[in-house]
Amino acid sequence: MKSILKEERKKKKITQEQLATLVGVSRQSINAIERGKYTPSTVLALKISEIFNTSVNRLFELEAEDYAS
Repeated sequence: MKSILKEERKKKKITQEQLATLVGVSRQSINAIERGKYTPSTVLALKISEIFNTSVNRLFELEAEDYAS
């Protein structure tokens, strides 16, 4: 899954730690999401999208390999 979370976070001048606190996860979780190492739950993705006042689909995009089972 591709994410523009890092870019959006930097535009708003929010640190990973600040975002993590706002959505109730660790800074490491935010870092892992930004690096593509962790796929957020639906609830977490929705919380993050609310912080940035945008849709989940704008922040997170499926890639071809995400469709392979």
